[in-house]
Amino acid sequence: MGQAARQKQICELIAQRGECSIEELVERFGVSGMTVRRDLQALADVGKVIRTHGGAALAERVSFEFEFLNRVRENQAAKSAIAAAAAAQIEEGESVMLDSGTTTLELAKRLRGRRRLTVITSSLPIAAQLQYDSQIEVLLLGGRLRASSPDLAGALTESNLETLRADAAFLGADAIDGRGEVYQESPEVARMLARMAASAGRVYVVADGSKLGKTALWRFGRLAEWTALITDAAADRALLAALKKAGVRVIKAG
Repeated sequence: MGQAARQKQICELIAQRGECSIEELVERFGVSGMTVRRDLQALADVGKVIRTHGGAALAERVSFEFEFLNRVRENQAAKSAIAAAAAAQIEEGESVMLDSGTTTLELAKRLRGRRRLTVITSSLPIAAQLQYDSQIEVLLLGGRLRASSPDLAGALTESNLETLRADAAFLGADAIDGRGEVYQESPEVARMLARMAASAGRVYVVADGSKLGKTALWRFGRLAEWTALITDAAADRALLAALKKAGVRVIKAG
C-alpha cells in the first residue's frame, strides 16, 4: 500500500473511532512505528488530525471538546456561586427544567443527593452528571444533536416541551440588556428556552455579570415576566439597579 492510500485509510479509521493509538495503527497496517508517526504528522500538518500522547484524534472532535471545556471553566467562581443560590430555590419533590448552559451544568452537580427530584434537560453533560443518582429521575428531551455543543435542540425538542409542565426552569443567557430583555446567539436555542419558560411555573435566569448590559441576535424573553435573575456579586451595581427599576427581581449570589 502506498503512503497516500495508507494515510487516507488512517484518516478514515480515526474519523470512525474518534482516536487511535500508534500501536493500533502499526498492527492494522503492518508498518513500523516510525512510519505511522510520519503519517500522523503529515495528516496533522494539513489539519486533518491532532497528535495526542501515543496516537492521534480527529481534529474536529478535539477542537469541540476543548471549546466546551473552555466554556465550562470561564468565570468558574461566579458560576459556582450562582449554582448554589439557584439550588436553594429548589424544593424536595419538585420537577426542574435545566437548559444546556455551563451554569446549569454547575447547578446539576449541586443537585446530586437531593431527594425526589425530576430533572428535565436537553443537555447530555447534565444527564450524565445525574444518571446514577437514585433519588433523581432524569428526562432527556429528544431532538437533533447540535454540532457545536453536546445538547439537543430543534422541532422535536420543542414539541416534547409542549407536553410537559415543570415546577421551575433555570435558563442561561448569552446577553441581558438594561431593560431586562434576554438574548441568545442561536435561534434554535432561543426558541427552546422560550418554550421551557412557557412550560414552567417559576422561571429563573442564571447569568454571571459578564452577560449583563449586552445584547445578542435573538431575544427570547423579559426578566420582568419571570421569577428572578440569579447573578454573581461582581455584577455591575448600576445595571442591577436599572433591572430592578424595570421590575426585575434580582438574587445576588455570594
